[in-house]
Amino acid sequence: SFRQIAAALDRAPSTIAREVKRNGSSRKRGYRVPYAHQQARARRWRGSKLERDAALREQVLARLKAGWSPEQVAGRLAQEAGRTVVSHETIYRFIYAQIRRSKEYDWRHYLPQGKAKRGRRARKGAVSRIPHRQGLEARPPEVADRQTPGHWEADLMLFSTYGQAALVLHERHSRLLLVQRLPEGKAAEPIAMAIGQVLGGLPEALRQTITFDNGAEFARHFRLHDLGIATYFCDTHAPWQKGGVENGIGRLRRFLPRRTDLANLPEELLEQWVRAYNNTPRKCLNYQTPAEVFNREVLRLEWESTAFARAGWR
Repeated sequence: SFRQIAAALDRAPSTIAREVKRNGSSRKRGYRVPYAHQQARARRWRGSKLERDAALREQVLARLKAGWSPEQVAGRLAQEAGRTVVSHETIYRFIYAQIRRSKEYDWRHYLPQGKAKRGRRARKGAVSRIPHRQGLEARPPEVADRQTPGHWEADLMLFSTYGQAALVLHERHSRLLLVQRLPEGKAAEPIAMAIGQVLGGLPEALRQTITFDNGAEFARHFRLHDLGIATYFCDTHAPWQKGGVENGIGRLRRFLPRRTDLANLPEELLEQWVRAYNNTPRKCLNYQTPAEVFNREVLRLEWESTAFARAGWR
């Protein structure tokens, strides 16, 4: 019996029962040692898939180095191959294993936020008095589901050198990111003008609303009302309510850490990093890129306006 075998081997009876059930060939043939040994060898883990497949490893590491997250890499590979090639958990485990083995943190920089351990970091918000402020309770409900283009989020990306900052705009539907230097720092009037210059050239359907945090740098938000852009503000201490732009800034920090001297950064290099972000596939877009989705909306609006004009609409 299983209990007698377990007593002779100094094991639990459940261990014997589980072994027979798992590696036994059939009820008629019973438990045969050669077959059980083959089954055990077939299931044995022989290291990470990325350690065994050098070509796949190089492909994954190249995309991670370009700023993609493990989930984006896994999703895009699956989309290209029509099947699951490697999971994002396999990529994470591989990178963390290299960090533990080498005792160096160079491998850490293959991950989007450069952390040796996954997890959230707490952030604090700012509170200020802003004229003509409207909270998110007044914002149209269709903005929340991200299905309608033309709704934006804005924030500043600050640097260690006093007065250096960049304006970051995030389109909620396509996840497109636009970045512009601010020569006058956090002054409210130039920031409102910069937002107007960036969004003013877009079709009206692509500049409907914009959401800010409660920083004093956005106190002149009402200047944007002349362009037909409605402005709204997050609750205090709630930056996650504009999580798209927060996530975008976090990803850009990989290329633009806080110690960066923005004054000596070539404009071509900044544009290159922003293009890399906008051409990185996103899981929420079914592994399409923000640039692909946004450009499709622009082309759709252009086609509709041309079709209306041909039909006699004015």
